[in-house]
Amino acid sequence: MAISKIKDPTYFKLNNKINIPDHGKIPLQYDHKAIEAFFEENVKPNLKWFPTLKEKLNYLTDHKYIEKDFLARYQLPFINKLFNYVYDADFKFKSFMAAYKFFKQYALKTNDNEYYLETFEDRVAFNALYLAEGDEQLAILLADEMIHQRYQPATPTFLNAGRARRGEFVSCFLVQLTDDMNSIGRGINSALQLSRIGGGVGINLSNLREAGAPIKGYANAASGVLPVMKLFEDSFSYSNQLGQRQGAGVVYLNIFHPDIVDFLSAKKENADEKIRVKTLSLGVIVPDKFYELARKDEEMYLFSPRDVELEYGVPFSYVDLTQEYDKLVANPKIQKATIKARDLETEISKLQQESGYPYIINVDTANRSNPIDGKIVMSNLCSEIMQVQTPSVLNNDQTYQELGRDVSCNLGSTNIPNLMKAKNFGKSIETMVRALTFVTDNSNIDTVPSIVKGNRLAHSIGLGAMGLHTFLAQNQIMYGSEESVEFTGTYFLLLNYWTLKASNKIAKERSETFADFEKSDYANGKYFDKYLEQDFMPKSAKVKQLFHGIFIPTKKDWQKLKNEIMQDGLYHQNRLAVAPTGSISYINDTSASLQPIIQRIEERQEKKIGKIYYPAAGLNNETLPYYVSAYDLDMRKMIDVYAAATEHTDQGISMTLFLRSRIPRGLYEWKNEREQTTRDLSILRNYAFYKGLKSIYYVRTFTDDGDVVGANQCESCII
Repeated sequence: MAISKIKDPTYFKLNNKINIPDHGKIPLQYDHKAIEAFFEENVKPNLKWFPTLKEKLNYLTDHKYIEKDFLARYQLPFINKLFNYVYDADFKFKSFMAAYKFFKQYALKTNDNEYYLETFEDRVAFNALYLAEGDEQLAILLADEMIHQRYQPATPTFLNAGRARRGEFVSCFLVQLTDDMNSIGRGINSALQLSRIGGGVGINLSNLREAGAPIKGYANAASGVLPVMKLFEDSFSYSNQLGQRQGAGVVYLNIFHPDIVDFLSAKKENADEKIRVKTLSLGVIVPDKFYELARKDEEMYLFSPRDVELEYGVPFSYVDLTQEYDKLVANPKIQKATIKARDLETEISKLQQESGYPYIINVDTANRSNPIDGKIVMSNLCSEIMQVQTPSVLNNDQTYQELGRDVSCNLGSTNIPNLMKAKNFGKSIETMVRALTFVTDNSNIDTVPSIVKGNRLAHSIGLGAMGLHTFLAQNQIMYGSEESVEFTGTYFLLLNYWTLKASNKIAKERSETFADFEKSDYANGKYFDKYLEQDFMPKSAKVKQLFHGIFIPTKKDWQKLKNEIMQDGLYHQNRLAVAPTGSISYINDTSASLQPIIQRIEERQEKKIGKIYYPAAGLNNETLPYYVSAYDLDMRKMIDVYAAATEHTDQGISMTLFLRSRIPRGLYEWKNEREQTTRDLSILRNYAFYKGLKSIYYVRTFTDDGDVVGANQCESCII
């Protein structure tokens, strides 16, 4: 039999039955029957079988399915030992969706896509061997973390590790433009190249002069950012990874840019086709000053980026607009326009209701907590990567007069429910950091030199987390409660502590730190002040019990770590970032990222298949009351949870807001009417800002007819 020859399978029908209540109960047993049927009818008949592992490896390497070089780093007896280890773990998929997603999207198949060449255990083994680079002990540790689903590499890594014909291991990229045609041309080439290899691309347009600005003395010559946006949209559409997936990008613009209203209008459904962008995502860079002006209901000034650059000698993005605002207003050399701050805030809310865009980057918040010398000026496709960049200076032939620094994202995720069961929390984290370090050390995107330079100097990684709601429900804690906030803060404190320990250990082993470590707040010790001045130990009995037996660092431990880092440094410039988790969270049988679930029985529309249903992980009579939909949750409670994690996260956290078009009565005290209004979104954005969140990724609105407005279709950057 071949996969395409399967006729009338029973597993989809069995899975669909879980959405039909049986005497008022959810018949979860049908999902387990669907798993069994899927393996009997689909996997087992179409999985190529080999008498021995040696024969299997010979077949895979001879037919150029798997690389030879990484296997050659190990002796065959050890490879046998590792494969036996992962199979002896007796891994089982816990939902039909998990099994279906793995074999459809991740399992290696024959060239004609008709037969499977690997199981989940095989994919874990190949990842462990590849990422360990010949280190047998590390390979076993990595296999242990992945087969027990405590650690999940990002999709590009997990999918491609070991494959002979593969894409890159990294998830996404950040690139900035400066105000000249050479930079625009180079940026478009970068977008084409980066989209081709599989990552989502963030582009910062804030430095470009506005529409109508002069060029070399010619008045009203500049076309502004909108035509450049269209060029990028067409580039991503053209460079679509051999037709397998739509290229994806986000363009960012500072809220004080004169083109900001036109920028937002380009995403409206009724926008003129000449300016409308359909597939490009939009993000707005928001300094603190905007929130102040909106709060005071004042006019705000929009400044010509070219004039600001001429006055300050650096691109517009690198000027602290909050600090320099009054000087910019008073400077007659700087062309400026005005708009009511609240009118602009309303326009943002209207567009978020209509499309889910724009993303919001609270850039001053990000820079205040940034321990690295330099300036954060933008983010990525999912708004969680926040790293310093420097602009490039280009010659007329588009060679580099001065090569700047841009960003690639090396991501992975902890599975909270499973990691909380780990025998050695710290050892698990160190193993994960070493896996991510392999990715950053071996990433070489040579088509975009600024990306190569940034990665080579920073060695940055982004370890995150998924399964928060699952863990809370399993432990009968309401999402958004004080206990949930306290647990989240403690968990991320541990991630912070142990990634610092691991990065310091690697720096010692290699006698190497990230570039300009000596200029960072790690080197001068300032970063550790809050851990030495505040007590972050759990307070409630419930949270203390959850962390029973797990080491939590005291002030004394933080002081010791501070001394070690000041002496020997850190290998990684950045360590933590929480990305969205898409299909991979189903395979891990856990809730996505840090967000609440959407439905207890989630409905997914699969192309050519129809609907597949996914019951929330661990759903039963005990957990049912604790699985409240995000659409029925006060979003301020969710923001409180994310704020607790942000406190200990050196980069950002991708956070989506969820609202119904008709909001449940009593959910928000300021509402008399039930219809969602622009005021609701404005209040929530401001609440997120005052709670210290660095970004808002997306806004999703659930309508009365069961549709979702602003359902982001891009999966280029998610884990």
